[in-house]
Amino acid sequence: MKQPLGVILAGGQATRMGGGDKGLRLLGGQSLLARVEARLSPQVAGVALNANGDPARFAKLGLPVVADSIAGFAGPLAGVLAGLDWAAAQGADTIVTAAADTPFFPCDLVPQLLLASEGMTHPLVLAATPDPARGHARHPTFGLWPVALRDDLRHALEGGLRKVVLWTQSHGGREALFADENAFFNVNTPDDLARAESML
Repeated sequence: MKQPLGVILAGGQATRMGGGDKGLRLLGGQSLLARVEARLSPQVAGVALNANGDPARFAKLGLPVVADSIAGFAGPLAGVLAGLDWAAAQGADTIVTAAADTPFFPCDLVPQLLLASEGMTHPLVLAATPDPARGHARHPTFGLWPVALRDDLRHALEGGLRKVVLWTQSHGGREALFADENAFFNVNTPDDLARAESML
């Protein structure tokens, strides 16, 4: 399998942070987006940013910006689809997505997702961590996605599907389990940002 391309998902509305671009908030003097890009880049063949609105606000990052093609903030799956369409134009087979607000995700994210996908015709794997209450917790914005299923995903989104796991399960999606339950700690609120500062 060719090395996946990486797509940072930054298309959300950040309502719990008071709106705006959560990924541009600073953490230890660097934007959350810059931290995510620095962690993802060494693991993939190239990186794009999924975001809506004026792409000029992300110019400093120097990344291609791909917008949702499904109208009306259709959630993370719309960002995945935008990434798959971009990857198809690059001749890639797969993408790995990472959320713009999750600065400490594992440095072996991509190898572990690829390992979990061995033997799959269409590699489709979500990251998961232990959860004492539920056994494990899925992290649907962190996944390995096949370009071959992009038209199926487009059709599902146009039909109103919004839940990531419903779509991945319908295609026999797997999970890659990461042992650290805080590996995908994400910054949703100002309090989370303060906690992330202490985690640095």
